[in-house]
Amino acid sequence: MTRHHRTPRLLAAGAAAAVAFSLAACQPEPVPSGSAEPDGATAEPTTTVESAPTPTPTETDAFVLPSSCEEIYSADMRATLEADNPPLNDPGVTMYSSENAVVLELIDSGAPTLRCTWGTPSDYGLATNITLIDDAQGEEIAAELSAAGFSSEDVAVGSIHRIEQRGITLDDEPYTLGETHVIGDGAIITTRWINFAPEGYSEDIIATLWGADSADSAG
Repeated sequence: MTRHHRTPRLLAAGAAAAVAFSLAACQPEPVPSGSAEPDGATAEPTTTVESAPTPTPTETDAFVLPSSCEEIYSADMRATLEADNPPLNDPGVTMYSSENAVVLELIDSGAPTLRCTWGTPSDYGLATNITLIDDAQGEEIAAELSAAGFSSEDVAVGSIHRIEQRGITLDDEPYTLGETHVIGDGAIITTRWINFAPEGYSEDIIATLWGADSADSAG
């Protein structure tokens, strides 16, 4: 992978909003799990009649927020990221995972969110947030991204939305930045990147978290 020449002056330019303010990740709240024990049955001495208790469903298809960034990637993608642009979660990286006001409002609302970043404070890296949403929020965000000029395509778990920009820094260095958002069943994955867009990044997260074959995802 070819890296673009890094120039801190990009961070001072308007295009440097990609590495702007800090956004702390909310830790996921534990999901309580209940268990029901069937009452014991007393058998008559002469005749034994056992009645099997009716099982009570305890499993749910609701999306469960991962507890750490290590859980959101496949082994291959994790190895690629560690080799190409370490470290994971450098505390100095303050880039938002989106510049869209509706998306930022959702993330900042207190909704359970996991934040993951790759790279050091520079003009080369990415930031990802995974935030729990409901269907209505997903529809609102999808409409907002479409209105903001994002492309849209269906994937196995919902939809994926992308936008990309290119420009020149004050030092006449080219740069590329963009956002990719996955609106899935129960969660949104928001990713903003600058000069670092690993191939299949969002698709790998989809496959890892939802168990959806990336082949079902176009692009």
